[in-house]
Amino acid sequence: MAESRDPVADLRRIAFLLERANEATYRVRAFRSAATAIANTPRDEVVERATAGTLAKLSGVGDVTARCVTESLAGEEPVYLRRITATAGTDLPAEAAALRAALRGDCHVHSDWSDGGSPIEEMALAAADLGHEYFVLTDHSPRLTVARGLTADRLRRQLDHVARLNEALPDGFRILTGIEVDILEDGRLDQEDELLARLDLVVGSVHSKLRDDSARMTRRMVTAIANPHLDVLGHMTGRKVAAAGAGDAAHSKVRTRPPSDFDLEKVLAACLEHGKAVEINSRPDRLDPPKRMLTVAVEAGCLFTIDTDAHAPGQLDWLDLGCERAALCGVPAERIVNTWPVEGLINWTASHA
Repeated sequence: MAESRDPVADLRRIAFLLERANEATYRVRAFRSAATAIANTPRDEVVERATAGTLAKLSGVGDVTARCVTESLAGEEPVYLRRITATAGTDLPAEAAALRAALRGDCHVHSDWSDGGSPIEEMALAAADLGHEYFVLTDHSPRLTVARGLTADRLRRQLDHVARLNEALPDGFRILTGIEVDILEDGRLDQEDELLARLDLVVGSVHSKLRDDSARMTRRMVTAIANPHLDVLGHMTGRKVAAAGAGDAAHSKVRTRPPSDFDLEKVLAACLEHGKAVEINSRPDRLDPPKRMLTVAVEAGCLFTIDTDAHAPGQLDWLDLGCERAALCGVPAERIVNTWPVEGLINWTASHA
């Protein structure tokens, strides 16, 4: 008889691969819920139910996930996992693969403290499994209420929580403190200066009035970039594109959005003057900035980050998409700040103050 596999690990692996493929949220949730249900059920009971064919009667387990558990307990790789692994994608071109190998971490990651779908510790363990040395936790700031942005008090509590988590995480991995702070209409940053000064890295992004005229948007962005607390200009155009893969788009109307209008040369000049980085956002529904703008930023001599803007564990593997774009546009590895040792990254962010 074949040795049993770990059904919880198999269910979580399927969920991870579905997230990476940008599949529908409800489908991912089915596998994560089943993994939690099986993990919380005594092993003997799981085996008995699998034998009796009653796994699907457990709350959180459906017919498809029950079949995966039964196959796993029998020592077989679940058919669902084999199928999704076989369609998981192709190898990166050499230049993009070299950039991906050089990346040490991810500077833009969300958790269920704001609009992410998973706890911080689950995101951290997934990042460590991918070989990251760190990620920067960048949940949203208070003005973005639709994303449960963190008030000053909640952010303080999160900082204490991260400090405790870092003591328990695997050696060689750490969570860096951060925020994705809203750039307000007048260019101010949507969080208290005292708190922003405590963070390891601050991503600043525009999330409101994205159709402002060019002069106002340019002034707004340049003012934010000059703020000593801001380190990275996040998804600079704010655009939304039709994402590759099924995602939720297969079940609802695809929402696209044109890029904001601003003076690119002035914005890039401000980044250069103040030593700030331009984010290469890897989300398949953003891929921001567009390649034509990214090429201009490379020629201007800007610094960059390649980030996932991940809201779920499997999305942490979207760095490949950003690396492909960076390679196509000739971004040098030494100007991507998350290829630097973590001490160099933190020294760089501290140098703006």
